[in-house]
Amino acid sequence: MFDNKVLLITGGTGSFGNAVLRRFFDMNLKEIRIFSRDEKKQDDMRKLFNHPKIKFYIGDVRDYKSVLHACRGVDFIFHAAALKQVPSCEFYPLEAVKTNILGTDNVLEAAIQSGVSKVVCLSTDKAAYPINAMGISKAMMEKVITAKSRNTPSNMMICTTRYGNVMASRGSVIPLFINQIKSKQPLTVTNPDMTRFMMTLDDAVNLVLYAFSNGNNGDLFVQKAPASKVGDIALAIKELIAGDSSYPIKIIGTRHGEKLYECLLTREEMLSAIDLGDYFKVPADNRDLNYAKYFDYGNKNLDTVTDYNSHNTTQLDLSQTKDMLCKLNTIQKLIKPKSID
Repeated sequence: MFDNKVLLITGGTGSFGNAVLRRFFDMNLKEIRIFSRDEKKQDDMRKLFNHPKIKFYIGDVRDYKSVLHACRGVDFIFHAAALKQVPSCEFYPLEAVKTNILGTDNVLEAAIQSGVSKVVCLSTDKAAYPINAMGISKAMMEKVITAKSRNTPSNMMICTTRYGNVMASRGSVIPLFINQIKSKQPLTVTNPDMTRFMMTLDDAVNLVLYAFSNGNNGDLFVQKAPASKVGDIALAIKELIAGDSSYPIKIIGTRHGEKLYECLLTREEMLSAIDLGDYFKVPADNRDLNYAKYFDYGNKNLDTVTDYNSHNTTQLDLSQTKDMLCKLNTIQKLIKPKSID
């Protein structure tokens, strides 16, 4: 379905964009467009891949005209551009609004005006029961996507994927732990009992491709993923890379806007979620503004379901966490031989 098509990736210089390029490199795409505002990262990517099918567009999702320019002639869009750092969004919440909410609206409107046939948007587990500015902005982004999907042309599909923690992606704790070991600093753990979903970048790409192939307008997709305690992640990296059981770990306390555990699907969403084996799909709520329906026809009993979160999903022990981490190239290159089980 990608043969001779043009794919646009917003925020394409990030971890997800690089993973997509590696996956799609041998596909018969006509063109892959990388849209971002960071010319340094674009230059690095241009030199790394050095491929004539990859085109680079400088712009910002906050600027509708620059997005519209990049969307002309595009068949498909993977919308990954976002502000993702929880602490920075806490201090600058309006910046999260501009990028994550208004920027998404710009991308979708430009896609509609340009005749794009499919758009898959990337969200986060922090959008479910959000307590921080990043999660709130992503939750509102999802509402924008749902609203737009109700009024798209008949030949267009817009859907959403919601991720757990993508290991070693920008802003995740794993690169922090690696850099701390390299600089001989203690590993800083906020709360060792915090749990986080564990996904690889390949999992992230697979989820987007699954949504792309199986989505209807307004659908939300999540992947069933295992979870680890943050304390176990630190111990695993310490054993794999430092190779020293005495390497120090410092408990620093919870940061701005952090949760004890993350939720991929709320209890309310689980009421309508469809179990697809490795994935859940939540169809869009397409009720209209006839408010009488809300009073005459209620939902099922919420007591019959629970949310899907990183505390009640499959829990990885320390050994399994190490196995999961060993899937990462960055970890494989740094493993101490004596630490392999």
